[in-house]
Amino acid sequence: MCYKVAMISIIDDDLLVRESTADLISSLGHRALIFGSAEQFLASGCLKDTACIITDLHMPGLNGLDLQSRLLAEGHRTPIIFITAYPKEAARSRALTAGAVAFLSKPFEESALISSLETALEGWKKF
Repeated sequence: MCYKVAMISIIDDDLLVRESTADLISSLGHRALIFGSAEQFLASGCLKDTACIITDLHMPGLNGLDLQSRLLAEGHRTPIIFITAYPKEAARSRALTAGAVAFLSKPFEESALISSLETALEGWKKF
């Protein structure tokens, strides 16, 4: 049986975080695309093909919560996993209430991200 490869978009203003997260995603057999900002992601045209978004909370320009709000307002229900070095309870609550799959504090355990990604991709279709 063949499985569709999930495309995971990683949005973080820290290049090291983007690259290390992409390496982990790729090691799981998924395709990882990296973006330095939410604006770069939105301009890429990749949203429609993205199975899950992993995004930093705090970034210059559009932050992770603003990105989530914008996507929801436009009718997109792409699963989102937040990662942040500044885990404030108000931001965590807002993200999860709006439907985020997870809200992870940096540095996070790989197993926590993998588990969150598995949850996000539960509805991913086999063919």
